Amino acid sequence: MEYLSSGKILIVDLAAGETREEELEDDLISKRIGGIGITTHLLGNYKDQDPIVMGCGLLTGTLYPASDLSIITAKSPVTKTVCHLPVALKAGIEFKYCGFDYLVILGKSANPSMLWIHDGVADLMDASAVWGKDVWQTTDAWRKEMGDDLIQTLVIGNCGERCSDLAQVSVNYWGSGDIWGFGSLFGEKRLKGIAMRGMGLLEVAEAEGFVDHSIKVLSALKQAPWGGKTGITDIVTAMGRQDVSDWMAPMVHRNSSSYNVPYPYSTFLYLDEDPALLKEPEGVEPGIMITSPYVAIAAKDSGMSASEAFKTIRSCLRYGIDPEAAMQISAAEGKKTRGEMEAALDSMSRKDTVGSRPPFSHYCPGHPLFADFGTGKDSGDFEEWWMRRQALAYLFGVDPMFMLMSPEISAQSMMEAVRLGTGVDISEETLNFLVTELCA
Repeated sequence: MEYLSSGKILIVDLAAGETREEELEDDLISKRIGGIGITTHLLGNYKDQDPIVMGCGLLTGTLYPASDLSIITAKSPVTKTVCHLPVALKAGIEFKYCGFDYLVILGKSANPSMLWIHDGVADLMDASAVWGKDVWQTTDAWRKEMGDDLIQTLVIGNCGERCSDLAQVSVNYWGSGDIWGFGSLFGEKRLKGIAMRGMGLLEVAEAEGFVDHSIKVLSALKQAPWGGKTGITDIVTAMGRQDVSDWMAPMVHRNSSSYNVPYPYSTFLYLDEDPALLKEPEGVEPGIMITSPYVAIAAKDSGMSASEAFKTIRSCLRYGIDPEAAMQISAAEGKKTRGEMEAALDSMSRKDTVGSRPPFSHYCPGHPLFADFGTGKDSGDFEEWWMRRQALAYLFGVDPMFMLMSPEISAQSMMEAVRLGTGVDISEETLNFLVTELCA
């Protein structure tokens, strides 16, 4: 594939300590589009070798609004089915800019290892120095070693090293949509994580037309009903939890957007500094970033003060454990203090806490946010709508949360962007077939 793509698949054999490249065939793109259309295909091709597959959409990292997404696809140890982890923030586009569209990780390393992907080069490196370190320490160590604070990491903490099904693959320092226990898969492979840095360029088939189309969609989004709203606080309010918004509001320092996403849905909370401080302090991060409304809700429902609850969340993020599930399990077991919850992290097990809609992560709500999609008000109507919107996001590389608030980002709009960007015409028949398959 010449446009919006590097045309390369990276194959990593951890047992052999080897990497190789394969060509991404145009015919596969015509049939499977991209994103999870192709990650599921590759997962099937290598199913006998315990694969973990990562990929991006054709629109990932482009000017098309909210095009921030890469995806990790694997068989979940929690559901025993194929599930998908959304990789957003800046990490989703960094993977694509590294010069690969897809990554297949096979086998198990004899010793702790890391994968360092940079500008079309992939290096398997020893990770013994960071094995046993937490998520934050590992990310800091790799950035210092490589001499670049912009390196993006997908990393496990101590929870993943002990192969708990509560373990997350964390994005840099923060939690992810990993409710599937993918962190334990990294741990089983002795893979501490993936570090990424790329400065690749994307060629566009009809550059002027693609830019015009993207600007047209962005202009329509400026009239959206979420205008004036921001952060997790307004999202939880839209979910009917104004109490959570009010409870956490005094700790909010700022809100942050994922790459090219018009709505800043990640919220920074200051725990060790005054949230009114405008300048970001130098040195150790004085707080945490919340990327899912359900984490905020679980913190509130723990019964602790906001300060104590979010300090507990910070411990979860460093440990690399699903913070929502950890808070829910602790509450169910009658743990009422931060000390009790933190002391239990090593022994915690999931105990059926996933209120899932496999194969897509429920880190974002199961209904429209702010906008009217014409879905009605029955929750049964939302389920089919939600699954389709998530499938489209994961196919094209568009942010899953933003898909819930933006009817302007339609299937037709994304198909047209792909046509202008690559010259490939995707038929509605092909798209509908894939969406049906992926939602089954």
